Order: sequence, then structure tokens, then C-alpha cells
Amino acid sequence: MLDGDPIEAAEVLIRAGRADDAARDLRARLAAGRGGLLARLTLVKALVAAGDSKGALEEAREAVSLNPDIAVAVLALGEALLAAEALPTAIAELQRALRLDPGLDRARELIAAAWLKAGEADKALESLRELEPSPQVEAMIAAAQSIKAAPRSDAGYVRHLFDQFSADYDARMIGQLSYAGPQVLLDLASLVMPGRENLSILDLGCGTGLAGIAFKPLAARLDGVDLSPAMIEKARARGLYDGLQVGDLETALAGEGPRYDLILAADTLVYLGDLRAVFEGVRARLMPEGYFLFTTEAKIGEGFELGPKRRWRHSDTYLRATAAAAGLSVAGLVAATPRHEANQPVDGFAVALTA
Repeated sequence: MLDGDPIEAAEVLIRAGRADDAARDLRARLAAGRGGLLARLTLVKALVAAGDSKGALEEAREAVSLNPDIAVAVLALGEALLAAEALPTAIAELQRALRLDPGLDRARELIAAAWLKAGEADKALESLRELEPSPQVEAMIAAAQSIKAAPRSDAGYVRHLFDQFSADYDARMIGQLSYAGPQVLLDLASLVMPGRENLSILDLGCGTGLAGIAFKPLAARLDGVDLSPAMIEKARARGLYDGLQVGDLETALAGEGPRYDLILAADTLVYLGDLRAVFEGVRARLMPEGYFLFTTEAKIGEGFELGPKRRWRHSDTYLRATAAAAGLSVAGLVAATPRHEANQPVDGFAVALTA
């Protein structure tokens, strides 16, 4: 430990990129009974800077258990949860810190950062408007505006949404929303590629594996990709997939990887507006005479639009033109109802493209 104030010495080490050293010294001080709340909160800061989110959470929870009504302790817990990407819990703790101390602008800044990670631009802006202008605040405002202007749903928003829904996703989709996307695509497959089996299949936005269940009988190999780690764990537990990957589907398609006889996207492209990158990626990853089967929600007229449920709608003319530009042919495009909302059918399309 550097000479002088041990807390300032730890801060110096953190600023110098030696957070591990600061954490070691602070742990020793606390173990010897020579540190209080400030030492523990500085330890949390050091562990976050060192990338030890598990250790930071343990220390932050200990600080809050000993000081449940101290705003800065609750703030530290919120920051540790944010570093661990436990976004809903982080936001709740940061809001609690603000209730304890309404003047705690650091909590407002971190709440905005959490909403940005979750892709919730409007909620981030709501917090940022309460802060004094600064380069950091201006950068976060610009990031929020970029999310709002993007021609697709933010990846953070999609991951946050499905991480939250993963526990009861199947019951919600099948029971409440009458979700039929996988069966719609299986029926379309029987029309456009009858008799095909022993296929290598990639399930884009595989979720918990509902499309995997439908298409497993046709698969010699079944791979899946999804943004949500929690959904991937649910899919892995089914034992259906040969390979599972946490990732953005545009990035996954653009990278190096195997080619497939069939690529699926059931209720997945509703989180993307501009589909050019997806179609181009699919074209590169399809085997000769391979197929891309997907559902969308329907837009009347031209182009695509963001609907009131934050799901993108695509017109049939847009789908046909974008497919042609990517070198894909339309083997089938039919009206379909992939799901219901408020007990009303959602107008959509089931589409088959071929290489």
C-alpha cells in the first residue's frame, strides 16, 4: 500500500491501471479489521475496474447488508450489478439509491447507462435530462439518439427483453400469444421442399428451441444462434442442438462458418428493419439449392416500419426486392398468422427464399 491515506492510495492504483493491486491491499486491510464502509466501497470500485464482477457483487452486497439505508452503499451495489450486466436488478438498486439520496447524480448517470445497455433509448434520455451538461452526458445522449435512428432494434434491447422472458417464454408464447411460427414454417417447408431430410439446419434467433423441436426430425445437424444467453441455456437444456452460439445474427452470418441446407428465422426478423445484411449473409451461408424460411409481420404498401409493439413490419414488395438484390429467389411468400396480440391475429408472411 502506498504511504498516506490508504483510500487515496487505492484510488491512485486504480487510476494507474493497477486495480488488482488496489483490491489486494484493501482486502488485507478489511481482513485486519482496519477498514470501514469507505474501504469496502473502494474495494468494490477496484474489483469492477479489474473485471471481477463476481467479487465486486459479493463485496457490494456485504456493504449493503451492513449499511442498508446508506445511499452510497446501495449505489455501489447498483454499479456492481451493472458491471455484471444484471440490468433489471441494477436499475432497481440504482433507483433505490436515488430514493435514499435524490441528489445522487451518479445514480442517474448509471441508470441512463443501464437503459442504454438495454437498448431503451427513451428511458435513458429521461434520466439524462435530469443531469447537468457534460461531455459524458452528451456522449450518452448521442448514443441514445443513434439507437432511436437505427433501422433495426438495438441488440441490447433484444437481449434484455429475452433474458427477462426466458423463464416462462414457452408458456407465454404458446399459451398467451398462440405462437405458431415454427409450425407455419414447417408447413411451408412441406410445400417448397417436399421430401427433403438429413439436412444441415441453422436456427436464427433460436430462443428456447421451439423451432428446433419442429425441425429436428428433418435435421442431420441442427445449430442455433441467439442474442440472449438465458434463452441459449434453455435451448441447450432441450438437448436438440448440435451447436449453440450467443450472438447477433447479422454478425454470425457475416463471419466464417459452415454452409447449411436450410436456415430458419421464426419470429426473429421482426427485430430487424433493414434486412439487406441478413439476406446477404444468408446467401453466403446457404448450400446450392438451400432454403431460407422465415416469418415476418406484414406492412401494407412499401418498405418497412416499426410497429407500436417495437416489432418491425415488412411489405411483400420490400421482401421480394431485397431478396433479389441479395441473389435469392422467392420460392414461396404466403399470408400467415405467426402469433396473436390481445387475442387478435397478427398479419404476417411466411417466406421461402432459395439460393
